[in-house]
Amino acid sequence: MNYVYLKRLYARRAELEAKLELHDARYCFGDEEVDDGTDSDLRERLSEISEEIAALESGPGR
Repeated sequence: MNYVYLKRLYARRAELEAKLELHDARYCFGDEEVDDGTDSDLRERLSEISEEIAALESGPGR
């Protein structure tokens, strides 16, 4: 298993989660510019990375 790649995926997922939390907070406080589709894009990217992480973790060698 490529642990360096997996570590990068974990870091990227954490970055996306932080951006999504910030986006959600801005939406909660009434920032009208937030409703631009960014949340769905972030959620889609998070899902893709999470699926890739799960596949690597459950793949051969585990």
